Amino acid sequence: MEERRQRLRQRLFLLGQLTGRELKRKYARSLLGVLWSVLNPLLSMAVLSLIFSRMFMRSIENYPIYYLTGTLLWQAFAGATTASVTTLADNRPLLLKVKFPMELFLLTRGCAALINLGYSLIAYGVLLAVFRVPLGWAVLTIFPVVLFLFLFSLGVSFLLAAAYVFFGDVKHLYSVALTLWMYCSAIFYPVEQLSGPMRRVVEANPLYLFIACLRGAVLEQRFPSPAALLAMAAWGVGMYALGAWVFRALREKIYQRL
Repeated sequence: MEERRQRLRQRLFLLGQLTGRELKRKYARSLLGVLWSVLNPLLSMAVLSLIFSRMFMRSIENYPIYYLTGTLLWQAFAGATTASVTTLADNRPLLLKVKFPMELFLLTRGCAALINLGYSLIAYGVLLAVFRVPLGWAVLTIFPVVLFLFLFSLGVSFLLAAAYVFFGDVKHLYSVALTLWMYCSAIFYPVEQLSGPMRRVVEANPLYLFIACLRGAVLEQRFPSPAALLAMAAWGVGMYALGAWVFRALREKIYQRL
């Protein structure tokens, strides 16, 4: 029992060190550093609001907040999964020499994306005050949303990282798929304006589910329905379980290919 606790403490310490290294490397040549985690979604919000606010102003109240809510969650997911595609190849020398648990490197990039999301949420809170968006207890929905999004991202990251070791083209294919996925997540447009199969595709998208639940909590002071919470949990835990299972099954082959 004591040996397990010691091993857990060692891994948590290593996770903290690797996450810190990841954040430093990401902003190593940037004068503003982690401020880009705040400025990037704000600049995107400003540009997209100028372009689309008039188009959707009748159907969407507080369009800048509507857009920012979606883009913060999307960027957290896209950042975590994109960075994880090449993480095993990037850390190949360390993995072969020291035999670190491979999952730790994927968890590191997921945690780095989570920390960046935390920085962005600071600016998000300021903008909620600027736009005078009233907040109720429903805003606590952000905790299960972020938790299940984190698990969902980790599951996708496991699958992508394992696939990249065997098929290098996965990196480019995922970039294309991510663009399509973004447009199917209703980040800057209301899903109510869609109809037919396209609307069903968007509503079946797990990323849209996370975004819609948080938008409802922030902009409408509405808690997600039990069905929505159950669906988020199913997507998060289910994708994580699938990704972890596939990754464990391919662990030895991954070491051989590295």
